[in-house]
Amino acid sequence: MPAPPYVLSLDVGTSSLRAALYDSRGRRVPDAEATVEHAPRTFADGGVEMDAEALLERLVTGIERLLAKVRPAPGEIAAVGMCTFWHSILGVDAEGRPTTPIMLWADTRATEEVAWLKRRLDERQVHARTGCVQHVSYVPGKLLWLARHRAEAFQRTRWWLSPGEYLYLRLFGQQACSYGMASGTGLFQQQELTWDQGVLAALPIEAEQLAPLVDFDHAFRGLRPEFARRLPLLAETLWYPAAGDGACNNLGSGCVNRDRVALMVGTSGAMRVMSAQGEARAPFGLWCYRLDGRRHLVGGALSNGGNLFAWLRETTRVPAGADLETALAALEPDAHGLTLLPFLAGERCPGWRGEARAAVVGLSWSSSPVEIVRAGLEAVAYRFALIHELLRPTAAPGHQVIATGGGLLASPTWTQMMADALGVPVIPAPEEEASGRGAALLALEAAGILADPSEAAGEFAPPLQPDAARHAIYLQGRQRQQRLYDRLLGGQGD
Repeated sequence: MPAPPYVLSLDVGTSSLRAALYDSRGRRVPDAEATVEHAPRTFADGGVEMDAEALLERLVTGIERLLAKVRPAPGEIAAVGMCTFWHSILGVDAEGRPTTPIMLWADTRATEEVAWLKRRLDERQVHARTGCVQHVSYVPGKLLWLARHRAEAFQRTRWWLSPGEYLYLRLFGQQACSYGMASGTGLFQQQELTWDQGVLAALPIEAEQLAPLVDFDHAFRGLRPEFARRLPLLAETLWYPAAGDGACNNLGSGCVNRDRVALMVGTSGAMRVMSAQGEARAPFGLWCYRLDGRRHLVGGALSNGGNLFAWLRETTRVPAGADLETALAALEPDAHGLTLLPFLAGERCPGWRGEARAAVVGLSWSSSPVEIVRAGLEAVAYRFALIHELLRPTAAPGHQVIATGGGLLASPTWTQMMADALGVPVIPAPEEEASGRGAALLALEAAGILADPSEAAGEFAPPLQPDAARHAIYLQGRQRQQRLYDRLLGGQGD
């Protein structure tokens, strides 16, 4: 039975907002969840935006739906934890109203601005300090793009905030940025836990225009009247700062040390190792972010994961669901003769080519829609295999790879492709909504209800074992993809 007190988890993702209740042991309360779907606006020039006021309304609506469904007693919910997508920014004026839309991590319009930053700053020194390279997914390039293309709005902006900071500013009238959220901006010093003055010196903003930095045990309390009327049960509850969804994904899936590597495919994709020991640094080509002031992550990310799968399904008009899964599983590995670069939203790790775009080579009259979809899924698996090679020295010898994220876990065939491409067993995570669970565990820890989140790890499913013959085939497919990458983009990282 669920063991109170409960925490409310808010997982603000790119494609949906999920509210759920978890008990004091980090277990999801049955039927205590609500989802509000949404979609960012996309533009032909690479823009990806979201309306901040609409996001706030969806957040409150999602909580209202959950509370109406569960009807908890006053005081039963001890805390609220939230995770949101990283690498996104919006401006607000002196009254806290948006001056710009939210520019999401997938926005690739700042290519010229990033090129200028690479000329102005020593990229390897900046990476050593901030854990981030100069790339369109991070905030510095976005700020320069806004200054150039939205000059009037830029001048009216008093503060620059992540989506989570904006939500709390509106809910409580207070500003605070968690170390974890700041760590994914490209503006944050990972060791000193401060805003990086070297990067800020190249930008047309001041450090005072960024929110004060806090650790995750900093709590908000006392909803503003307009929201207290809608959410009276939570008006005096402890709300903890927004954390990065990727870091929460590791925590929620039980990947809390170097023994387990989280392989996540949701809208985007990532492979990460968490640790509380050593310096927060990553080899060049990978990134380093934080969960909080004590724990950091090293990993690599792809801008194209479940979103690529969805685009392929819609574009090729293949049947969805079980029929597609059966058809994909019936195909032999890499037997389609296609080579695909899956960069619909540019490349992040390891080459960081934000200007890259998707390409497919080898199409013929005999190429079927299902083969094109399978080629896309295998192409993503190849990119993860490349990241895994770079990440191996950071992880413990003999580490486990834990599969997380709805995009991956919804397709056992794709999960098996990952195991075959990586050449190691892949273990499905016990919790499908790992990011939301991680936000709940973090709130339980901060509120003093749960001493160690690692003790709340669930039982894992049996691993999917790699097939040696398929792995050998996929090694050839990876080499073919690399040759296409080199020919079109000039080599990894050039």
